[in-house]
Amino acid sequence: MALMTNRILSIIPARGGSKGLPRKNIVDLAGKPLIAWTIEASLKSKYITKTVVSSDDEEILDIAQEFGAEIIKRPSDLALDQSPSESVVRHALSELQSREEEFDLLTLLQPTSPLRTSKHIDHGFEIILNSNCSSVISVCELNNKILKAFQENKYGFLEGAISNKHPFLRRQDLPRVYLPNGAIYIIKINMFNKNGNFYTDKIAKFVMSDIDSLDIDTMDDIKIARSCIKII
Repeated sequence: MALMTNRILSIIPARGGSKGLPRKNIVDLAGKPLIAWTIEASLKSKYITKTVVSSDDEEILDIAQEFGAEIIKRPSDLALDQSPSESVVRHALSELQSREEEFDLLTLLQPTSPLRTSKHIDHGFEIILNSNCSSVISVCELNNKILKAFQENKYGFLEGAISNKHPFLRRQDLPRVYLPNGAIYIIKINMFNKNGNFYTDKIAKFVMSDIDSLDIDTMDDIKIARSCIKII
């Protein structure tokens, strides 16, 4: 295993507003606020050394502290529908730097992925600690038939959406494709500071099942999560 760092930061972004499911981040899920599932997974990780919740909402911050996370009060202009996760991370890093706290790696853990566990998180860290990748993104595998899709060009004719050869290949000859599930983003902090986002030219994947990839956006998703937790 690569040399173990003792400075690994977990950032859990949890704004107060939510259009699809009001107060989504603290809605009850099997007796605990939704965000608690992610806080507990982060705290149970054998690699993460600091777990921070970033929020504009006082109730969320109080709940985060109750479940053992440290907190960072986020400005309201970074808690809008269109506020990118990268700006939240930059703000958190700046706040921690002002406290003279420095880290080598960070993970962004969305609180809307309650079925992502500490084992998933640790697996992601083991990938980045044992390879030459500079970031890891959790994904679920998609049906690669999507690569056979056409799009209409400006002349009104069809062309391959990705490549003109893909629509005519057998499915077994198509490359495998993956969709980020939003559960885990891990990156070396020097690369995040350099690029300003989670994209690098050496991204490794961590494949999760469709069930574990469940992203909470509606009350129906909460019902599915409750059923899955009962099964577990």
